[in-house]
Amino acid sequence: MIKGTLIPIGGNEDKGFHTEDRFSLDFISEGILSKIVYESGGKNSKILVITTASGIPKEVGANYIEAFEKLGCKDVTPLFIDSKEMADEAATLELLKNCDCIMFSGGNQSKITKHIKNTEFHKILIHRYHNEDFVVAGTSAGAMCMSKEMIAGGSSKESFIKGATKMKQGLNLIPELIIDTHFIQRGRFGRLSEAVARFPERIGLGLAEDTGLIIKNGTTVEVIGSGMVIVFDPGKLTHNNIAILKDSTPLTMTNLITHVLSAGDRYDIEHRTVKVLPAVKSLL
Repeated sequence: MIKGTLIPIGGNEDKGFHTEDRFSLDFISEGILSKIVYESGGKNSKILVITTASGIPKEVGANYIEAFEKLGCKDVTPLFIDSKEMADEAATLELLKNCDCIMFSGGNQSKITKHIKNTEFHKILIHRYHNEDFVVAGTSAGAMCMSKEMIAGGSSKESFIKGATKMKQGLNLIPELIIDTHFIQRGRFGRLSEAVARFPERIGLGLAEDTGLIIKNGTTVEVIGSGMVIVFDPGKLTHNNIAILKDSTPLTMTNLITHVLSAGDRYDIEHRTVKVLPAVKSLL
């Protein structure tokens, strides 16, 4: 049984800086970052923020320090890994071994796999996640890289077309899933559909912005945040023609099981079952 906790986030998580209605969550008690702090052991936890995916790592690191400090966390270290050699430096590995939580920022998920996959850093990360009370969080690209089969790109305008979705090998923290992010806002239904058509033994999870998952023991999923999670379960597909199609040809898929989940709802990866939070009638 996996002892660690995985927290993928769909991007644009509320860091306490937003005033728009859709970011009106109580940041301290309800915000996704506060969930990360709680799961990591509280405000005295050590958080390592990996900014490798970002094109502006210094700014991103500073933003996360400020955001976590609002929650009372003082031990937050940003780290920009830009080569496999740096990933395996003694100082880098020491930071990973001593933190309570590692969080991958957004940006380009292929940068994460390029500089971290198959390094000693990667091996220690997987070992700690499997064997310790350790939190691995990631937003946007940092969430997508958690899969084994990782979505590396693909235009929403070309969705539902064979070959439109670019796939690479991810960090393999949760091989049962394929994770996509900014899912509702960027209309990424098509590219996740193609991904599960190509890998029908996987489950596709599309995370809306400011929405995340708390995954315990590698199987128990709870939705957190202000948006929705779309689940694509291809386990009972009765027609999937991707194998016989040429690239740039529209796909056919029938009986793709789909769930729309929101905060408090749960999903069991092993049994592919849903437990929906009961609706509560408002008192007028």
